[in-house]
Amino acid sequence: MIGAVLIGLTAQFGATASPATDSASALATRVEIRRTAYGVPHILADDLKAMGFGLGYVQSEDYSASIAIGMVASRGTLARHLGADELDADFVAREGHARAVATFHRLDPPTRDVYTGFAEGVNHYIRLHPDEFPAWVIPDFTGVDALARDVQTWSRRDASRFLTQFEASDDSWESNRNPDSSGFTLDGSNAWAFHGSRTASGHTILLRNPHLRWDGDHDLLERPSGLTYYEAHVRVPGVIDFYGDFRIGTAFGIIGGFNPDLGWATTNNYPTLSQVYRLETHGTLANHAVLDGRPLPLTRHDVTVDYLAADGTTAVETRTSWRTPHGPVIHRTEDHVYLLRDPRDGEFRRGEQFLRMMMTRNLDEWLGVMRMRAHPTSNFTYADRTGNIVHYYNARLPLLPHPVTGDTAAVAATTADIWSELVPWETLPLYINPPGGYVQQANDPPDYTNLNVPMDRDTMPSNLPERRLRLRSQLSLELAAGAGDRLTLDDVIALKHSPRVLMAERVVDELVAAAAAADDPAPADVDDSRSGETDDLGFADAVAVLESWDRRAAADSRGAVLFDRWAARYFAEVTDSVRWREPWDPANPVTTPRGLGDERAAVQALGEAVASLREEGIALDAPWGEIHRVIRGDVDAPVAGCPPTLGCFRVLLFEPAGDGRRAANRGDSWVLLVEFGAVPRAYTVLAYGQTARSGGAHHADQAAMFARGELKRVAWTEEEIRDATIVRYRPGEEVGR
Repeated sequence: MIGAVLIGLTAQFGATASPATDSASALATRVEIRRTAYGVPHILADDLKAMGFGLGYVQSEDYSASIAIGMVASRGTLARHLGADELDADFVAREGHARAVATFHRLDPPTRDVYTGFAEGVNHYIRLHPDEFPAWVIPDFTGVDALARDVQTWSRRDASRFLTQFEASDDSWESNRNPDSSGFTLDGSNAWAFHGSRTASGHTILLRNPHLRWDGDHDLLERPSGLTYYEAHVRVPGVIDFYGDFRIGTAFGIIGGFNPDLGWATTNNYPTLSQVYRLETHGTLANHAVLDGRPLPLTRHDVTVDYLAADGTTAVETRTSWRTPHGPVIHRTEDHVYLLRDPRDGEFRRGEQFLRMMMTRNLDEWLGVMRMRAHPTSNFTYADRTGNIVHYYNARLPLLPHPVTGDTAAVAATTADIWSELVPWETLPLYINPPGGYVQQANDPPDYTNLNVPMDRDTMPSNLPERRLRLRSQLSLELAAGAGDRLTLDDVIALKHSPRVLMAERVVDELVAAAAAADDPAPADVDDSRSGETDDLGFADAVAVLESWDRRAAADSRGAVLFDRWAARYFAEVTDSVRWREPWDPANPVTTPRGLGDERAAVQALGEAVASLREEGIALDAPWGEIHRVIRGDVDAPVAGCPPTLGCFRVLLFEPAGDGRRAANRGDSWVLLVEFGAVPRAYTVLAYGQTARSGGAHHADQAAMFARGELKRVAWTEEEIRDATIVRYRPGEEVGR
């Protein structure tokens, strides 16, 4: 079945070749762009190359020079224009670009068409708007440059983490390990899929709710980070019809979306993919290690990058690295060589996989494409028109021939000691239509994707991340499992915006009791006159505020500001082992942790929280939304939601905005809800708008809607698009932005 699926898709791909005439002017005549309300581009193209052309063009319209600068960065040549600060990134990019050059011809022709079209769409925009670009941006980008954005190399972060542990512990990783089980990790994304047995319509419903930083307001002269969501709809009649998130600066950053038959969402899953190996040298030849009892040569690689020196001249820097057939050398001592074997290293088919996924029509086809595992990580939450809901834990996990070693090195004396294959696809966690009619994910391992189907760890790869279930995941399960059996899209929207603070539900009563029993919990050196209030607000007032608080981070909730300040201090000052009276227990995964493990420290932290709020002139009972805001363009609005560390499902993080207020800068960003009837019905919101142009009409026009917890209706059918169109044009025709 799977083999037939892939053959069928390949045949379908082969039928979409572009015409021979592929000049920019010819491509422009083969694509039409319709911008609907809020500036969402709907790209209607004659073929896939023209579709890519349109996508590169509209991204350049909305993000200007940053798209082209990202392409320059993909070549590893940004330092020659911006200076030595870009050298590290350029050295890494040179490796990826070389791999793109070597592999571009190995991609399916349709995938090559999209990459080539995207690059030419960026070129076309540069030629027509040269005043928006630095003089060194030349419109000569190619499909190889676009592919280079998707080529994966070995993880420098993993190598750095190993070296940090190595230097701190003398290679004794376990003795220095201190995992953080408190949940104070700023990761994110939520996803739900509801079976038709749980919905009023009988159709499946999918939620995609990512939580990354808000990059939509970045400088137009900076390269995109790859984290900025870009909402778009692409159509090639008879070939593809897909609406989703395309990520700024890429042709294939399709992390979530839907077609007429199915859709998916992703959440980060954080597997450890790479493995460090320690090889002996035994005084063998210089620049050799020993493997299989024979010398293993280390191959030298010299890379030279030119850069703009501080005095305006061109300078060069050469860096030397060493590789083996099993991976790069990341550290050497007199007696040992340490190499990193990473299953991502050199993978170039990520875009090809996503294009195939966009074109699948049913679950069998979709699962067949997922077997590629060219996208190295992510939980995938899926729903389709025929009634299926799925959770698939995707990871390029290596099949280890040795015990899991964490961040320390495994000893390799022979080739057989080094992993050479991925774990079988069939061994990865996969839930299809589980009892209870839901799957959920909030960035924890897949053990509790559905409470009715506990995962058997004995049947899973040994190198899955350790089992855990943090507060946000527990609230996700409670909301999804307990929501009833007649859910409408409006019901799911309301659930998604739940302002509950689960941590508060677990500890506030004990905090209030402990504080009320304390004689003088405030620090002795606190000057209560700092608030400037004549009626001295003190500790008793804080207890009263917390007692009457609704345990929510709604805009009008009074008490959440004080609790947030308390939690930051308590969890920073108390070690993980004693934070909770009842720590998290896998036997009671959704009711623990709970209670205060150190009441004295909790009361002290409350005193500190009171003092700090008063010092800043913030009332202890200030409404959450008076302090926590969405600030963008002319919008300055109160917003509900809180950090995931507090157990919020509507995740928002904030940065200081002056006058004691805090502006959302991370968390909920692009939200998608879709119901799969005969015709998909979908709603979205993009917090920071469709464009980074601060003067553009669509820079901040979704911010107030986002703050209110509302979503906009997606124009999907031809009739809906036609009725919602505010501007219609071909690339190159002048339109208002």
